[in-house]
Amino acid sequence: MRKLPTLILALILVSILALMPVSALAQRAEAVAQAIADDDAAALAAALGHGRNASIAANAPLGFGETPLARAVETQDPALVDVLLKAGAKTDRADTLGGTPLLLACERGNGAIVAALLEAGAPVDQASTDGVTPLAMCARFSDAGAVSALLARRAAVESADVRGQTALMWAASAGRLAAVSVLLGAGADVNRVTPGGFTPLFFALSSGKADVASALIAAGADVKHRGPENTSALQLALYQKNWDAAEQLVRLGADVSELDRQGLRPLHVAAAAGQAALIAGLLERGADPDALSGPSKITWVTEANFGMPPPPVQPTTALMMAAKAGQADAMWQLVRAGADEHFVDGAGVNLVLAAAQGQNAAALALALDLAGDANAADKTRTTALHMLAGGPYFPDLPGMLRLLAGKGARADVPDARGKTALQTAASGLATVQAAFHDVFPDKPTAVQTIQH
Repeated sequence: MRKLPTLILALILVSILALMPVSALAQRAEAVAQAIADDDAAALAAALGHGRNASIAANAPLGFGETPLARAVETQDPALVDVLLKAGAKTDRADTLGGTPLLLACERGNGAIVAALLEAGAPVDQASTDGVTPLAMCARFSDAGAVSALLARRAAVESADVRGQTALMWAASAGRLAAVSVLLGAGADVNRVTPGGFTPLFFALSSGKADVASALIAAGADVKHRGPENTSALQLALYQKNWDAAEQLVRLGADVSELDRQGLRPLHVAAAAGQAALIAGLLERGADPDALSGPSKITWVTEANFGMPPPPVQPTTALMMAAKAGQADAMWQLVRAGADEHFVDGAGVNLVLAAAQGQNAAALALALDLAGDANAADKTRTTALHMLAGGPYFPDLPGMLRLLAGKGARADVPDARGKTALQTAASGLATVQAAFHDVFPDKPTAVQTIQH
């Protein structure tokens, strides 16, 4: 029993001695972190010290488990990185997500830091936990020089991440033409397909960069590849509004009549977007200006009491879609190509009623010139005035109301619910009501019915 106090005292002394270097190391780590935060290379060198202690401090984890080198890379200051590398910082230390200083350098994009890490021996193929390599990261975020430097050190050009995406796909998805060119020159597979069905060309089309798509096509990309849900390259380009790439694909023989998932043909999409060059290309390749849209393949999922799916869309023409989108120039382009200006869809909507939804006075004026009757009504007896009276305010609204008034539009005609356009405006937005009454100031004494 006499030895117990001595033993306890000895244990306490050992504990104190063990804690002393840890405390010193913690203080040094704090000084290192502060120097990096201050972006002060001289202070960082002083905090690291010399010899073995400097190497220990350069590799000691900081507050979130990252190394000083990773935090210095984050600052994008090559001077800080140089100080740590000279002190013996390890370039292969990864954080809990598998992120290495080289991966971070590629993501942040500083080519000089990437080069310094490679010169210090950073592993070129050390991937993150989800399989992303430095080559893929640099291809997306850094410059072509960094990509070339990795390839010069034999980085695996066809290495893929857990989603099956290669460095070429990463570069294409970001629209990085220079990186794409370097990777193609290194032999990257231009037609590799991910498990999800995407090729480098599909990633390029999604990026919106037509020049990247052109480079891939010139390198042999398969323009006839079908992606997820049988999507064609042209359909994807149209969906992504990559109009220049769509034009190129049309010139290369893409199907100009095929319906997409929304039931639209390429000419419908181009007309609604007012893309004159694409419309011309489609018509030149044989697109029918009066071809109808089809049923949508999209399945709407709604929760009870949280809205209803939209009603089925009536089959319609490209001219009607241009009118509904307020694209007056596209409307005229299609009419000159022979589009039927007297088309009426299954709901009774004609060109004037379609243009009334386009919020563009020029489109409505053209529709009135082509299709005539300003009092035309659909199957619910809704007129153009009803549509405008019950809708939002927009800059062209007063002008559209004046156009209709000038063509004899009647504000006292009831719809199927018995409401006139005047009554509809009276229960709508104050701004719409004011614009409406500027053009139709007098309320009629009795509701009028017009026979068609």
